[in-house]
Amino acid sequence: MSFDVLEKLEAKIQTAVDTISLLQMEVDELKEQNGKLDDENQQLRQQHQAWQERLQALLGKIDQVEENV
Repeated sequence: MSFDVLEKLEAKIQTAVDTISLLQMEVDELKEQNGKLDDENQQLRQQHQAWQERLQALLGKIDQVEENV
């Protein structure tokens, strides 16, 4: 192999390494973002559950009032 071919191969390998590094950083950022979204989703689920419980309690009170009327 000639020196020119080796230089081209080295450049392509370096480009591939750089691309892989950038993609790994992007993956890490997306994992972090996904973790934050999972936390937010869990909080929203808890809030939703709390609202459902409150609504069920209010509906129960309305039913009691209707039974007493």
